[in-house]
Amino acid sequence: MYRWLSILLLVFFCSKVYAQEPIRPEIDLQDFAETLFQIQDEDINYEDLYESLLLLYSNPLNINRATREELSSLYVLSVVQVNDLLNYIKQNGDLVSLYELQSVPGFDPFTIRQILPFVEVRIGDEYGTSGTLIDRILREKNNYLLLRTERILETQKGYTASSDPEDSRYLGSPLKMYGRFRTSHSKDFSLGFTFEKDAGEQFKWNPDKKQFGFDYYSAHFLKENVGNFKKIAVGDYQMQFGQGLLLGAGFNPGKGSETITTVKRSSSGIKAYSSALESGFMRGAALTYRLNNFDITPFYSQLNQDASIKNDTTYTNFDEYISSIQQTGMHRTSTELGNKKVINERIFGANILYKKPSNDLQLGLTYLNIDYSLPLFKKPNNYNQFEFQGSNNYNLGGFFNYNWQNFVFFGEGAISKSGGVGMVGGFISSLSPIVSISMVLRNYQKDFHTFYGNAFGEGTRNINEKGIYWGLKITPSRKYFFTAYYDRFSFPWLKFRAESPSEGFEYLMRFNYRPTRSILLYGQFRSEAKELTVNTDDGNLSRLEQGLKRSYLFNMNYDIGRGFSLKSRIQFSDYNLAGTKTKGMAIAQDLNFDITKFKFSTRIAIVDTDDFENRQYMYEKNVLYAFAIQGISGQAIRNYLMIQYKHSKKINVWIRYARTSFQDSQRIVNAESSSIGSGLSEIAGNKRSEVKMQVRFRF
Repeated sequence: MYRWLSILLLVFFCSKVYAQEPIRPEIDLQDFAETLFQIQDEDINYEDLYESLLLLYSNPLNINRATREELSSLYVLSVVQVNDLLNYIKQNGDLVSLYELQSVPGFDPFTIRQILPFVEVRIGDEYGTSGTLIDRILREKNNYLLLRTERILETQKGYTASSDPEDSRYLGSPLKMYGRFRTSHSKDFSLGFTFEKDAGEQFKWNPDKKQFGFDYYSAHFLKENVGNFKKIAVGDYQMQFGQGLLLGAGFNPGKGSETITTVKRSSSGIKAYSSALESGFMRGAALTYRLNNFDITPFYSQLNQDASIKNDTTYTNFDEYISSIQQTGMHRTSTELGNKKVINERIFGANILYKKPSNDLQLGLTYLNIDYSLPLFKKPNNYNQFEFQGSNNYNLGGFFNYNWQNFVFFGEGAISKSGGVGMVGGFISSLSPIVSISMVLRNYQKDFHTFYGNAFGEGTRNINEKGIYWGLKITPSRKYFFTAYYDRFSFPWLKFRAESPSEGFEYLMRFNYRPTRSILLYGQFRSEAKELTVNTDDGNLSRLEQGLKRSYLFNMNYDIGRGFSLKSRIQFSDYNLAGTKTKGMAIAQDLNFDITKFKFSTRIAIVDTDDFENRQYMYEKNVLYAFAIQGISGQAIRNYLMIQYKHSKKINVWIRYARTSFQDSQRIVNAESSSIGSGLSEIAGNKRSEVKMQVRFRF
């Protein structure tokens, strides 16, 4: 009786509308990503982050049935909060409204606002799976068709005429075209296809050159909960098991301003793939079969990949081989088109996952085999002696997750065909409602080879690295909190730009202050040191020197009200290598406002850096399902304007214009030709402008 009275009072006092549930807010993915993952780097795959978040947003979790893994994968809830929610439901029964979250211990208004876009309460037919599958697909409201086009307005060298036949040029137009259709329902099905033509690629039908209109196509069908079959996927898919050491699909945030919840991966299993990224996925079939407490997932993939075929036998006995798998997906020139889909990659394997009925223990085993139609061989040098060579690789690994009170322990280890071993493990814990900590250890040997791994680490690949990471989060008040991490790492063997074993460290500190619901202030400091090879003054000797970069950031978000908001940012950095110190800075001001059916997003930013090492990265507002992050060096002014028009619930339109004006003719602009960029991307003048248009239809 008391519980129901509390819920009624919460609804009465907290809601200003006559609704049984709070309205799910329309998520701003840029702001969400910037709040949680405030480390901007060109190596991070942000499009995968969008895919993961949008899938959750489009198919919100039923909070009454969500598992510990699913709740943790939101990156918002601490270990204590997850335990408190599960215990509350266990003791009191299912939540009858999301307003009831305010009665869960440890759930403050800010946390509730963060998770509202990703959760809901369902009753009756829990997932709406009544009727035939065809009927459910046809009546599904969660669907969209997305069409987008964009181009750089200035003429790049690749689109100009050439008098020299040997001087390469782009074959196609500067227009980039993209489209995607998807319809999906949580715990039931996902069906979709994607098509794309990059700028410079031809829209042409020529099967002899592997041209079929658009340059790239992707399609998938995923069905869930068919008897004992938990998932069945056909077409393009990804997989995530353990800590991602062997199969690490999608975005893994790793180190960032959220120092606790992001260091552990979740075993989400098979995931439908609908991204325009032309690498990092599998094409074939996979399924997960549930047998008592075991989930058994066999998979098979066969995909043609881009590569440059070589026949130089100076360093190898292979008649033909490739030096790498090309992952850009670009087929703009005759050379790039000739490298399109020339090598076949065949993958098969299986995962077995045991889940204890109490859901506090998971044990898993993974086997993965990869075959290439041509051997992979890199031209030998000092640092790549232990890289993979050959046409076949296999991995065998195991992983675990264990929940004990307010601790979550996790780990994964694997071995590759070479005999190299990779290991990663650690824990996250809420020592109290105020203090949380995390720790991650990793050791990836120099001859450990995994092609679809994406585990926690400093490098972009899980090879030749050791390290220990500590994270801390202190939340003494609902208005402010402090986060920090320290990561110490080493590279036991040589690596690019380091001609002997090297080491480094990285640490970050961030203070968030939210005095009111409409104001968010934060400041952040990050320091990163890595040893690099530098030459002596006479050029005859080389030595390792520590390159130290320090970055500072101050940000204010102010929601003025009535659809108006401001964001002000100042960031600067300095870099010191062998006694030479350089610096850079950026100032940005955003103004966002709504007028009837229109939303306007604007920015003006000023950048001034001494060199490329101090390039400044800043998130930018972009059209839905797209992501923009610019790394700018030199002296430049960056601005953009985006307009969103909501014609109706079924039709939305976006138009975005952005421009970068470089001011330093000595550093960024070529002094002789007054141009920016290089190669076929070179632009005459000092401005680079791009325009993007997008429309989304719902049926």
